[in-house]
Amino acid sequence: MSREVDMSNTVDFPSSTRDPYGVLAAVCLAALILPLTFVGVAVATPAIGRELGGSAMALSWMTNAFMLSFGSALMAAGTLADEYGRKRVFGIGIALFAVTSLALAFAPSVLWLDVLRAVQGLAGAAALAGGSAALAQEFDGVARTRAFSLLGTTFGVGLAFGPILAGVLIEHFGWRAIFLSAMLIGAVSLLFGVPRMHESRDPDATGVDWPGTLSFTAALVLFTWGILQAAQSGWGSGWVWSLLLGALVSLLGFIAVELRVSRPMLDLSLFRYPRFVGVQVLPIATCYCFVVLLILLPIRFIGVEGYSEVDAGLMMIALSAPMVVVPFLAALLTRWISAGVVSGVGLLIAAAGLYGLSRIAPGQLPADYVLPMMLIGLGAGMPWGLMDGLSVSVVPKERAGMATGIFSTTRVAGEGIALALVIAVLAGLLQVSISDAAAGSAQIPQAAQQLANGNLQASAALLPHLSRETLLLLYAEAFSQLLHLLIGITVVSALVVFVVLHEPRKV
Repeated sequence: MSREVDMSNTVDFPSSTRDPYGVLAAVCLAALILPLTFVGVAVATPAIGRELGGSAMALSWMTNAFMLSFGSALMAAGTLADEYGRKRVFGIGIALFAVTSLALAFAPSVLWLDVLRAVQGLAGAAALAGGSAALAQEFDGVARTRAFSLLGTTFGVGLAFGPILAGVLIEHFGWRAIFLSAMLIGAVSLLFGVPRMHESRDPDATGVDWPGTLSFTAALVLFTWGILQAAQSGWGSGWVWSLLLGALVSLLGFIAVELRVSRPMLDLSLFRYPRFVGVQVLPIATCYCFVVLLILLPIRFIGVEGYSEVDAGLMMIALSAPMVVVPFLAALLTRWISAGVVSGVGLLIAAAGLYGLSRIAPGQLPADYVLPMMLIGLGAGMPWGLMDGLSVSVVPKERAGMATGIFSTTRVAGEGIALALVIAVLAGLLQVSISDAAAGSAQIPQAAQQLANGNLQASAALLPHLSRETLLLLYAEAFSQLLHLLIGITVVSALVVFVVLHEPRKV
């Protein structure tokens, strides 16, 4: 995520070893390890919990720490790349990512995993922001469009095959092998790509908006922490409301800062364009109909239903494989149908898939999951490849860079918040269901949170008077209710997209 940059003012530092396609390969490798580590950790969570223990909240932070640090640092990383050099920021980011991955492979506790995952998120933000900006310097016109399309396809490949790769690594080498593989891929990207890059900077760069960056990060962290804490302490907890109040104060501080600085990190005036506001609905919708399932389903398949990591990885392909081809096909459809209509129809298809998934109880055959998961992947894939283009097409051309920055912030920050919300909601629904079946037990909140995070064994130990079959039924009921909520969010989002982003049919 970079702030608005006038490409005509970019300063290049020529290099005799310049190799555009080598740079493209290196940046794509860097982009590949981001979804690999994202979905890989979800598959590994039950195994990590069995080996290192840790509370349900601590295990949740392995994903949330990465997403929050990545989302809050992405824009600052783009600014640093403009000021200090795209090649330099990419090199530092991918090197730090590789080193952090190596450290994660030897982490002695869940606390260390959480801390290192936050650092890994910062490194990923630097690598992606610097790499994307460097890529924009290497290609022009149609070639640039193709290069970024390949970059997007790489993300799809990582999402599609990350779960099965993680499953194979865990089954044969243990969960630590996931981070070792990320380290190796990062090292190859660093050693192969950086020597082929040429340095470039924006001479008009004015530095990082640190007050805005810090207040935005504080708002994200405090809000997510408050939501996760609510699942453990309850929404009546004073500590929970203190965290949420702190998030609100930080957000108001961020808005005040951005309205006063001459070159804001996020130009809030763009929200005066109704169609731009409508575009922000798309990443939020795909968070709730697709991204959260990349975490929830592996936890359900492995921790609750008892599938092996490999089997769970194979099942996840049905959800994520459409992301490899559907965004490209959706782009072709926009020759005849407006992008808003294609996106809205896609969200409705995803909602139908969510409904089908809500009717499958734990213990069913793996084949029963294939159709609804493919529908979800197909539907989410339709707006997935169109969102970035829409984010810049609905504002004046001179505001395109800033529009991209705001869109990227909404997308990444929204994913972290969505993950925290759905886990908290699932834990709350489980707590209500378990309370009806085991009234009076003081262990209900902890048992509900353990079950929401896929630790059926720990939940059963806390509630010995409830059978495993009973807990499975309660989980199925709560998970189905959660999916109904996600259906509602997805359908409402589709309606908003139809109304706000509708365009006359192209001739």
